[in-house]
Amino acid sequence: MIRFGKRDQLFAISLSALAGYVDAIGFISAGGFFVSFMSGNLTRLSVGLVYGTPSASMAAGLIASFLSGVVLGTLFSEWSGGRSRVILLLVAALLATATAADLSSYPKVGIFIVAAAMGAENAIFTGIGDAHMGVTYMTGTLVKFAQRLAYGFMGRPSPGWLPFLLLWLGLLSGAGVGSLAYRSFGLSGLALAAIAAALLAFYQRRGSDCPIEVGAAP
Repeated sequence: MIRFGKRDQLFAISLSALAGYVDAIGFISAGGFFVSFMSGNLTRLSVGLVYGTPSASMAAGLIASFLSGVVLGTLFSEWSGGRSRVILLLVAALLATATAADLSSYPKVGIFIVAAAMGAENAIFTGIGDAHMGVTYMTGTLVKFAQRLAYGFMGRPSPGWLPFLLLWLGLLSGAGVGSLAYRSFGLSGLALAAIAAALLAFYQRRGSDCPIEVGAAP
């Protein structure tokens, strides 16, 4: 994050806000399951398997869908030479398909498609064959933010903490807006997310459309 220019930092924060928006709608609609935070679903899968509850199958389905989205996003990334706008258009198409599934009275199918969309979004920031920064989950970002605060308290020179905080706040604010949107539109509020993803693709096209490569931050 700290190695990005201002434009790419804003782009990453926008992607995080989009993920927060989608995850909030998915979380409410799925009854406490996540469409972008797979660690939470992994815990629910394990608990469900131990206690023999239906939550295991739902969690397993979401994890599989997310992984499928990562694979699909990575294939699109390789095919396009790492063009982020192509992956964003894929995300927009998946979110639009999930909205159509909900409007066609197949909301559960829509939830799995949303998880695939969030998996695909993580293919946007890639290094040489490996993803170095997730924009749909924030544990690593919070750790980096806290580490840099600690270095500052000790008087040690360290990269800035503000970009990591803004990335986290992007997810937080997006989740808040998504929660409000669900009150009015339900799962169909994903249509707004599809439009936002398409607009972000246009934003990337207007700027330099070079493949985004992220080095592993210390």
